[in-house]
Amino acid sequence: MSLRRIALFVTVAAVVLALDQGSKAWARTLPVGVPRPVVAGYWDWQLAYNDGSAFSTLAGGSARILLCVIAGGAVLAIGWAASRTRPEQRLKRVAYAALAGGALGNHLDRIREGAVTDFVRWHIHDHMWPVFNLADAALLIGVVLLVTEGFLARRPAARRTLSA
Repeated sequence: MSLRRIALFVTVAAVVLALDQGSKAWARTLPVGVPRPVVAGYWDWQLAYNDGSAFSTLAGGSARILLCVIAGGAVLAIGWAASRTRPEQRLKRVAYAALAGGALGNHLDRIREGAVTDFVRWHIHDHMWPVFNLADAALLIGVVLLVTEGFLARRPAARRTLSA
């Protein structure tokens, strides 16, 4: 992989990681479980710690080791996949970088804090979405970008088939 492609991947992943870790450092100054409204009725800052995976599944002490191993392997696999992208697959590299930065952010929390720091609470009045963080948002954005890139990559091939 060329230096330019590596630089894009590393820069995006580092920005995601820095924003995630900085926002979590700020969030840890909030009282645990006490909502602080940002947009009344829809969005609060609310500090929570998740010692499991998504939606608090696999919670507990021994699961932490498993989650750390999975996250470490995922980051290596994401880096490997990014290294195999073609020069024109810029969106795919950005997607992989968002995934790597998000995975590293939550991985660092598990290692350092014993749990992932969550603090963004979205809701529609009493209907609550699980509390999340910027690393989680980056993971979702990375997946959406990969799906989008997959659809965009198939479009020209479909046109060639139809016109042939």
